[in-house]
Amino acid sequence: MSESVKRTFVVWVEDQPGVLNRVASLFRRRSYNIESLNVGVTQEPGVSRMTVVTHADEDTARRIEANLYKMVNVLEVDEITHKASIIRDQALVKVKAKRETRAEIMQLCEVFRARIVDVAPESLVIEIAGAPGKIRGLVSVLEAFGIEEMVQSGAIAMTRGTEAKMERRNQPDIKVA
Repeated sequence: MSESVKRTFVVWVEDQPGVLNRVASLFRRRSYNIESLNVGVTQEPGVSRMTVVTHADEDTARRIEANLYKMVNVLEVDEITHKASIIRDQALVKVKAKRETRAEIMQLCEVFRARIVDVAPESLVIEIAGAPGKIRGLVSVLEAFGIEEMVQSGAIAMTRGTEAKMERRNQPDIKVA
C-alpha cells in the first residue's frame, strides 16, 4: 500500500444546482476527508471548476477519480498532485495595530507581498495570496501583534504551461474495485 499524501484534484463540472452537494457527498459516503474545497466559474459558460484537496494513497486517489467520473455532471477530472502546477490560497487577517506597531506590520506586509486593505484606529486588515506555507509564515509573525480575526480560502490550482485544460470529455479506463 502506498503512502497517504496530500492530493489535489481539479474537477470541471456542469454549473447546475446540487452538483457541489453531490461531489461533497461522494467524499462523505466513502469517508474521505476534504481538506480544502473551492469552486468557481471558468472561461467556458455553464462550466464550473472545483479544486479539491484531500489526503489519499495512490489506490484511493484512483478510486476518487473513477468515482468522480461516474457522476453525471462531472465533465473532467485531473489529479495534479505530481504535475507542475500553481496552487494558491488567499487569506484576510485582521491584526491589532497601534500607532507604535503599524510601521513594523507594514514592513512585514512588504516582505510577504501582502496588502493592507483596511485601516482602522486599532487594527489593520491584511490580504495575502500565495502558497499555503507563505500564508502560514505571515500569520506566524503577525501573532506577536495579536490576530483579532482571520479567514483563509480553499486552494485554487492550475497546471503550468500547456498542460490539461478540460480536454478529455470521456471517462478514462479506470477500474474500480
